[in-house]
Amino acid sequence: MVRSALTGTRIRERRTALGLRQAELARAVGVSAAYLNLIEHNRRRVGEALLERLAVALSVEPVALSEGAESTLFDSLREAAVGAAPGDPVPETDRIEEFVGRFPGWAAALAARQTRIAALERTLEAYSERMAQDPFLATTLHEVLSAITSLRSTAAILAETEEMEPEWRARFHRTIHEESLRLSATAEALVGYLDSLDGAETGLSSPQEEVEAWLAGQGWHLTALEGATAPGAEALIAGVAELASGPARQLAAAHVARVRAEARALPLAPLRRALAEDGPDPARLAVRFGLPLATLFRRLALMPPDPSLPPVGLVVCDGAGGFTFRKPMPGFALPRYGAACPLWPLYEALARPMQPIRAVVELAGRLPQRFLTYAICIPTQPGGFDGPQVLESMMLILPAPAVCGDVERPVGVTCRVCPRRDCLARREPTILTDGL
Repeated sequence: MVRSALTGTRIRERRTALGLRQAELARAVGVSAAYLNLIEHNRRRVGEALLERLAVALSVEPVALSEGAESTLFDSLREAAVGAAPGDPVPETDRIEEFVGRFPGWAAALAARQTRIAALERTLEAYSERMAQDPFLATTLHEVLSAITSLRSTAAILAETEEMEPEWRARFHRTIHEESLRLSATAEALVGYLDSLDGAETGLSSPQEEVEAWLAGQGWHLTALEGATAPGAEALIAGVAELASGPARQLAAAHVARVRAEARALPLAPLRRALAEDGPDPARLAVRFGLPLATLFRRLALMPPDPSLPPVGLVVCDGAGGFTFRKPMPGFALPRYGAACPLWPLYEALARPMQPIRAVVELAGRLPQRFLTYAICIPTQPGGFDGPQVLESMMLILPAPAVCGDVERPVGVTCRVCPRRDCLARREPTILTDGL
């Protein structure tokens, strides 16, 4: 077991520095968000195997989490230097080690401030996204504004009209009373809704999120489906607490059926041998096994956690660009509401059905991160030749190799929180004050 009592603190600091939500990291390493929360507050010890998975997901050496390392401090200071505003003095990044050695207290304070700034930026992005897309908030705020407008208009009429029939005055008083009650009830509902989100990094607001929470708790891998006598969907999802709604159970049943068929087409043992020999190249693996690329995408993304393999993320959307499946990749933020960056290869593939796309992307941020992506769009005709064509696009996300000949494609998460102000694909202004 890892001995340091501050391992959880280091895990939390590194996660917030990367802009990851607790649930995203928990899914990546195959534990529940509740268990990771206990670890981050140093209330659970971390086994060596889990520490290895956490180190891979957080892109650090295990010793940096278990015993601490100056490299973590150096990274935070470099991030603070990158975040300097235009016109500010240019920090001497080549003298960071000297700075840490001579002024360790100041260095630690500056690094802690930078970590806090990164966490606040992430919180701002999350609340901005929720304010822009959450249907409950939009409806409730509209009700609040309507009630306030009605109260103001009624009060203005009473104040500006010196002579008024008693009957009409009584009507206006009754209107003020009714609108006051409506405003009070709406405000109470809004406060209750916000209180339910306080301290929680995620909330399950859709059937898709219920399914994703269930899969995250399973480490994104349903072991029972790998055997020759895999259980049916009903038996597998019966009594699952995360699947609280009927639509969520329907989505989960469809997912189970698809995973069971793909596990039979490509068992786990030969896939692992192929990965050891050829690496996680979906095109090469598809040729080797004679299977569609879509099957390889999903099998690679839904394998059990393995420290010897790189973390893999998967995003799937329909022809309208709406997400239908999201398995997060550490460091690669996925919007919870609304559309993602239009420059993602995921959307380019929609315009080029059946044509595989491979691209190295650079995700915008204070410290831009590089990822290797594979995308493919699969058209189907579920209604026959006379029916509509249905498109499904998927994008596999892996860590980019340290050295590659690809030209990075600059992308963001979503326009509202993307710092690339000169992006030609921007559809709305960013809320960030500093741009690239």
